[in-house]
Amino acid sequence: MDERDVSAGDGRTLHVYDRGTGSRVVLWHHGTPNIGTPPRPLFATADRLGVRLIGYDRPGYGGSSPLPGRDIASAARDAATVADALGIGTFAVLGHSGGGPHALACAALLPGRVTAVASISGLAPFSEEWDWFGGMGPSGVATLRAARAGRTVAGSDVDFTAADRAALDGEWGWFGEVVRPALANGPEPQIADDRAYVNPWGFDPATITVPVLLAHGADDRVVPAAHAGHVHPAAERWITPGAGHISVLPATATRVLEWLAGLST
Repeated sequence: MDERDVSAGDGRTLHVYDRGTGSRVVLWHHGTPNIGTPPRPLFATADRLGVRLIGYDRPGYGGSSPLPGRDIASAARDAATVADALGIGTFAVLGHSGGGPHALACAALLPGRVTAVASISGLAPFSEEWDWFGGMGPSGVATLRAARAGRTVAGSDVDFTAADRAALDGEWGWFGEVVRPALANGPEPQIADDRAYVNPWGFDPATITVPVLLAHGADDRVVPAAHAGHVHPAAERWITPGAGHISVLPATATRVLEWLAGLST
């Protein structure tokens, strides 16, 4: 894994991760709270497919400078900056959980550069026209309602299912490597993420013209599967019975990367 800092062009620094030399490039968008190193459980699949996995720490996380008042749309500019610094023209985008909306931003706002987008366990834009909080566990509801009200609250509990906790005992225990350093800078990056999720995103994901895949666990209590129905009218949707927020990854992540790789040239 090559790591480097690149200039965002506005006085900020972005900390970047680059793994592999394949001709197909997939840019990973991390969840909340994580840092941006691409998932180690996908390395073998990426090597088989000839995929170069890249990622970066969102503002305030890890080695990246904060960006006060950031919205979801700001990820497109940062992603383009990272790709330019690495000499990459076109790429696919993949996000998990809170990374899903940021991946969608790239697909919507970087026409001609993003070839396809996949969001796993990702949020839909906040809306009061449907039950956005329906099926969400109590910790998530409390944290995101607080963010909506502008309060500085960062939740410490996570509404994982038993299947999620079992998945964390396997190879997706990798999350432990990216959560701990994400929390090292304090709660502000997580609070900034939560506020961005429940306020206007700065773009409409329904305008995305490249292929969209939304993968979700039917039993997800962190981001309920109903969110997959409120993102993009033509999206391909994979809903996995019995899977939750994390346990959907061993069930589908390899197939998601295969789907992206097939559309990234």
